[in-house]
Amino acid sequence: MTHHRWMAAAVLGTLLGVVLPGYAAEPYKLGPDSEEQPGVPKGSITKYHHISKIYPGAERDYWVYVPAQVKPGGPLPCVMVFQDGANYMNPKGQFRVPIVFDNLIAKGEMPLTVGVFINPGIIPASDPSKKPRANRSFEYDTPSPQYVTFLEEEILPEVSKQVKFRQDAEGRAIGGISSGGICAFTAAWERPDRFSRVLSHVGSFTNIRGGDVYPGMIRKTERKPIKVFLQDGSNDLDNLHGSWPLANQQMAAALKFMKYDYQFVYGEGGHNGIHGGAILPDSLRWLWKEVGPRVQPTDAAKGAAK
Repeated sequence: MTHHRWMAAAVLGTLLGVVLPGYAAEPYKLGPDSEEQPGVPKGSITKYHHISKIYPGAERDYWVYVPAQVKPGGPLPCVMVFQDGANYMNPKGQFRVPIVFDNLIAKGEMPLTVGVFINPGIIPASDPSKKPRANRSFEYDTPSPQYVTFLEEEILPEVSKQVKFRQDAEGRAIGGISSGGICAFTAAWERPDRFSRVLSHVGSFTNIRGGDVYPGMIRKTERKPIKVFLQDGSNDLDNLHGSWPLANQQMAAALKFMKYDYQFVYGEGGHNGIHGGAILPDSLRWLWKEVGPRVQPTDAAKGAAK
């Protein structure tokens, strides 16, 4: 197996272990906004490969989605970053973000938004006979500014060479599932001047690498200008790191106490993206409420996804 194929398999294996338990038992279903609709313009998706300096030697693939309505000289679009990018981008997966973006953008229900879908890093072994090392937990679960610095100094400057996007925090969001969810929160918490909107699916606000400190930190820190959407379920994980349902409830309680602009959707799902995917369109509508630029919906878009 080639190195890049091993990387893809390693990432896929990690995601399968994270997001699929209990798949068949849950009542949540994707709606029409998560399906391709006739007459809706489709954005372009371009794949890239990156070798990091901030995470020395870590390699990863990432993809950039550009809405069809973005034109040179037109208004600058917003930007949204997703961890575990291949999972969120998969057109047959639980989230199908580019399809949802296409539909909501065409209906004027979210702003023009560039999507950046980033896989976790893999560090190649110095011995070719050994397997590379996954860097996902270190990147995602560590409550530090390192990952958002990686985005700001390495990934987003490369994306801006392909498409220009808004640089203000109001026009920038970040999301993820499980460890990617706490990673998204950490990025905005550390740099609210760069990311003002957070989307967390079954976020790992537990003691994997100290992330269980956040509810207490939120309560004792002056409110930051960030907007947070949390999703979790009563059948989420409970293990040596902590209870995911309890951790998310404590996050929601802390955000409420400090009067943050937040939403917490709590269902009966497990540690996967089934519920989060089913409510993704509504999550994005709320997260981007009243933010522009938006397109004027065409007749075809108005009739799509009804």
